[in-house]
Amino acid sequence: MNTLIILLQEVQQAPKSMWSSLIWILLLIVVFWLFFIRPQSKKAKEQQKFRDELKKGDKVVTIGGFHGKITEVKEHTVMVSLAPDVEVELEKSALVQNASQVGGQG
Repeated sequence: MNTLIILLQEVQQAPKSMWSSLIWILLLIVVFWLFFIRPQSKKAKEQQKFRDELKKGDKVVTIGGFHGKITEVKEHTVMVSLAPDVEVELEKSALVQNASQVGGQG
């Protein structure tokens, strides 16, 4: 008789356990989205906007750390002057915003 009562109590508690587990999983997904996925996609959109708005005369930094000034903009590439008489063609994806301009110090 005692075994039957214990089994009935476990059956009654099982749906509560399932719902609480589901709520915790959903909460974890929401937190993960808020703190990891959303900021990363926002940053990627800002980078893409920066690359789409590149124009002649803009100061840029390459992902390798070279600073230069854009001399010509093409569809997928840009010509960047790194020093007098030194001009290179770079993919737009290899450029990031000049950190000194982003921070408001430039």
